[in-house]
Amino acid sequence: MQGEAKEVKLHGYWANSDCAMARHALKLKGVAYVEADIDIKSEEIVGNLGKIPVLEVDGRSITNPLIIFEFIEETWADPPLFPKDPYLRSRVRFWADFFYKKVVVS
Repeated sequence: MQGEAKEVKLHGYWANSDCAMARHALKLKGVAYVEADIDIKSEEIVGNLGKIPVLEVDGRSITNPLIIFEFIEETWADPPLFPKDPYLRSRVRFWADFFYKKVVVS
């Protein structure tokens, strides 16, 4: 699927920090996407996932901001958001997880 996505939508709320993380990752990658406000989310997304943000790529939905971030990184390779070195990549994942659990969720 790398670089081949036809339709990318980010369902969320503009002031939500989780949505901001996904929004910034998409922008850094240069991915064209449509931002859909939570008021107009489809019933299927609300019923099945119930959380924001939801990244919808070619009709398939992904939730959880950290999973969305990694999906974006793996789907659109350039420019890379993670270092190539596995140890440094693990450090980025550690701090992203720490920030998400201690700062955003708390």
